[in-house]
Amino acid sequence: MVKLVRDPLLILVVLLGLWAGWWLLKPGYFNMHDDLQMMRQLAMEGCFKDLQFPCRWTQYMGYGFGFPLFNYYPPLPYLVGEVIRLAGFSFVTTVKITFLLSVVISGVAMYIFVRELWGRLGGLVSAAFYIWAPYHSLDVFVRGAMNEAWALSWFPLILWSSYKLVKEHRFKYIVILALSWFALFTSHNLMVMIFAPVFAGWVLLWLVREKAWFVIPRLVVSGIWSFGLAAFFTLPVFLEKGLVKVESMFVGYYEYVAHFASIRQLLFSRFWGYGASAWTEADGMSFYVGHTHWVLAIVIFLLVLLRYLKRRKLDNLLLITCYFFALGWFATFMAHSRSTPIWLAFPFLKFVQFPWRFITLSIFSFSILAGGLIMLLQSLKRSTLLGFVTVVLVVTVIVANREFFRPEKMGPLTDKEKFSAAAWELQQTAGIYDYLPRGAKTAPKESQKTVADVIYSEGQITDSSQGTSWAKFNVNIGSDEAKVRINIFQFPNWKVFVDKKEVETYIDEKEEWGRMYITIPQGEHEIAVHLYNTPVRTLGNTISLVSWLALLTAPVWRKKR
Repeated sequence: MVKLVRDPLLILVVLLGLWAGWWLLKPGYFNMHDDLQMMRQLAMEGCFKDLQFPCRWTQYMGYGFGFPLFNYYPPLPYLVGEVIRLAGFSFVTTVKITFLLSVVISGVAMYIFVRELWGRLGGLVSAAFYIWAPYHSLDVFVRGAMNEAWALSWFPLILWSSYKLVKEHRFKYIVILALSWFALFTSHNLMVMIFAPVFAGWVLLWLVREKAWFVIPRLVVSGIWSFGLAAFFTLPVFLEKGLVKVESMFVGYYEYVAHFASIRQLLFSRFWGYGASAWTEADGMSFYVGHTHWVLAIVIFLLVLLRYLKRRKLDNLLLITCYFFALGWFATFMAHSRSTPIWLAFPFLKFVQFPWRFITLSIFSFSILAGGLIMLLQSLKRSTLLGFVTVVLVVTVIVANREFFRPEKMGPLTDKEKFSAAAWELQQTAGIYDYLPRGAKTAPKESQKTVADVIYSEGQITDSSQGTSWAKFNVNIGSDEAKVRINIFQFPNWKVFVDKKEVETYIDEKEEWGRMYITIPQGEHEIAVHLYNTPVRTLGNTISLVSWLALLTAPVWRKKR
């Protein structure tokens, strides 16, 4: 990457990102659909304090009965957030800074990528269009979709590093590509599925264009390496999904058939709302691609096509323009109900939940094309004109969309207020069916009151305490034998020790909420409960550890070759 002192336009891109997220720099907090960002950050911090790393379980969610949150939910934004927390910021401020970083980094990544294609001024235009795309604001200020906002940051870097690898074949691009894919893996599961075909098509284009088939082994190495770096997360996601009721995430409200957008919503309506996605056009939120984006994309495509008809030369400008023009409009089509046959033909697409998520690829593609206008004008060799057009394009996209880049309402809020009373209870229960353990017939109806209870017998629980992946208490049983209910969901590999000896756990036949039970004899006993890794988690952790060690020691073993 070019240093800031050598490329002042990169500083300008950062400033454009800060401007787009200006409201995130103001005091207070704002309403959002996914209002679990502070709770997830608290969960990540609890794992750090308990040295539970990688973070998998939190005691705060699931109504206090625990939740395998980060066994399935991508952790990267909250790992970034924890660095911000360590700098001394409140949870309120941490969430806002983490959102802001996603906006800024997406712009910087786009600039780095498009600078390689269209030059520095083209990169600036594309970065501005990407930052100021309406959907970008939708992710941050309406939906509060932290992970999807971060996923947008890695699209450009993945394409840039793969392009450089095909062109220059250097080892450092194997590493950058692996890290970029790792970042996407750990930012948003569904964006990996949506973006993978885009990446495959892009790489194939340049392998054919450059006749660089010998680069394929390097691409494979980078792909395996990226999977290894993220294996601590990706392996449990794929191999342990049967342990929780994930099917609830794709039925009812979350069925894709209810969330297609109309042509009017996608291309023409400037309606902006803060409500929910709904059936037909009763939506309370916008799916606006942006006039500046799709209109300019058509203009540039036509200009490039006319240029080709005049010159009859198949150059990179034509190839790149055609690729992203086709991709942008295909992605927009996938958000419309006319694409239903494709959704039916590929059942795995149901995991996307909301077809309008494909707008991420629309704004990505059309933003890249916007910078292509500068490339077209470079043949005129008039720097003043290029500068003028660049300023006009950047100002136009900001003026056209700045009204969207603000929250619905913003008010004072402290960490204490968010983590207490009704607000705390709401966060404890929100999303409880997303990863509810299989042992639970239904979600709890009230929050955890105690760590454990003696059931059907005389006994007393004392000295109880609990952390993210552990609990302990003393129990005094007066009868011959007693059941003790541990108020934590049963989930592999929770293990219970009575006086330091492991005992079997089970779910009582009358239990609806899937909590753990043990049977213990009369007398006083010390009970310890710990969450251990399953073979899948251990394997994932080991692969990631080896992969990260290989990354950190790469300069050493590269020199020895």
